[in-house]
Amino acid sequence: MSLPSFLLEILVCPECRAPLAEEIEGETHELRCTGEGCGLVYPVRDGIPVLLVDEARRPS
Repeated sequence: MSLPSFLLEILVCPECRAPLAEEIEGETHELRCTGEGCGLVYPVRDGIPVLLVDEARRPS
């Protein structure tokens, strides 16, 4: 399930304030930071973005 476009327009990375990009691969739904040097990936659980730096992962 994709997030509404109006929500993606206002969400930013809590670490660096860069915009977030939605990524959906099968059952995995995440928001990736588009900022240079940051790149944190935040989970989306039950349609709710979890924008906590402690819950984010660094891309491999």
